[in-house]
Amino acid sequence: MQQNIPEVYSFFDEATNAACYILKDPETNACAVIDSILDFDQAAGRTHTTHADMLITKIIKNGWSLDWIIETHVHADHLSAAPYLAEKLGGKIAIGANIAAVQEVFGKIFNAGTEFEMDGSQFDRLFKDGDYFSIGNLDVAVMHTPGHTPACVTYVIGDVAFIGDTLFMPDFGTARADFPGGSATDLYNSIQRILSLPDETRLFLCHDYKTEGRDTFCWETTVAAQKANNIHVGGGKSEIDFVDFRSKRDAQLAMPKLIIPSIQVNMRAGQMPAKEADGNVYLKVPINRL
Repeated sequence: MQQNIPEVYSFFDEATNAACYILKDPETNACAVIDSILDFDQAAGRTHTTHADMLITKIIKNGWSLDWIIETHVHADHLSAAPYLAEKLGGKIAIGANIAAVQEVFGKIFNAGTEFEMDGSQFDRLFKDGDYFSIGNLDVAVMHTPGHTPACVTYVIGDVAFIGDTLFMPDFGTARADFPGGSATDLYNSIQRILSLPDETRLFLCHDYKTEGRDTFCWETTVAAQKANNIHVGGGKSEIDFVDFRSKRDAQLAMPKLIIPSIQVNMRAGQMPAKEADGNVYLKVPINRL
């Protein structure tokens, strides 16, 4: 039977240049949220839920049921609102099974302590390469697409794929691969898997930063457009050339401005670290570690 065409609703956050999505089954009320965003004022150390509340309003207003809250990877540029969404609407929180590798690296960097489990148990479901799950009558295929991080996954539903931080818009190129556990070689191979999908497949991105001469933010493209026009991998660029380019470019990039709070929260499935003896929550700043 032919796969239903999913409904995709996009929500772009200019403060973090991040896109998140509601994926809706057209035949039922079931939906999923992909790569949710918790607003964070770093200067004040305060969170708020304006962005997540937009999703909640949309879902409640339409009478939808939130089945899944899924992450493409542990984000380094915004905090996840997954626990807040689950508290308000239900839904299982899920990520790629290689999250344990990310937790092991960053658990040590942030000295998270023995109480921090490095086995992905903070999430309700860990997806392996080749896994399938359902959102209503929609079948979702999971592809392990590491490189940006070891735990990155792509979700493929019919003619749609949510590709995390692998490819950006063709005029902006590809994601960085220099975070701990990242690999330009793995990223190249993951991108080739994505580009092996049918040309008409719609690719939904995690970020857009615009480019000089482009006035609007964009976060949807196609396999065909990426193969033809991506400035980093389009036109059949070789693995050797890509790895050389990516490695040199990454060496010049600054760390994302929210990497320190984001990783500490997102490696815990969006939960803050445990309260300390005074009843307050604190985030750590590791010195000379990133």
